[in-house]
Amino acid sequence: MAYKVFRVEAEKNMVIAKVSKDDLVGRQSIVVRESQALGMEPGWKFLLIEGSEEGVSRAAELMKENGVSPYEKGEEVYRKIKEEEDNAAGGMGMIFG
Repeated sequence: MAYKVFRVEAEKNMVIAKVSKDDLVGRQSIVVRESQALGMEPGWKFLLIEGSEEGVSRAAELMKENGVSPYEKGEEVYRKIKEEEDNAAGGMGMIFG
């Protein structure tokens, strides 16, 4: 499965909303996290698009049209988001297990 991570200024939510509304991109897995929630510099949001190669490429194209390039430390952010999701899933298992 392909993925890309983008870093967007927190006040530019409209870019994230615009890209997420695209028909192809909207069918991918879309995760938005505040940078502070991931222990990183405040004032940013991270957008993770994960799915088909075509869908991720379309997201990158739309983000580029809005002046946003893939984040150079995307792999680090991806790992943090996945760890957070795994921890949440583990907690739910303990509650309902």
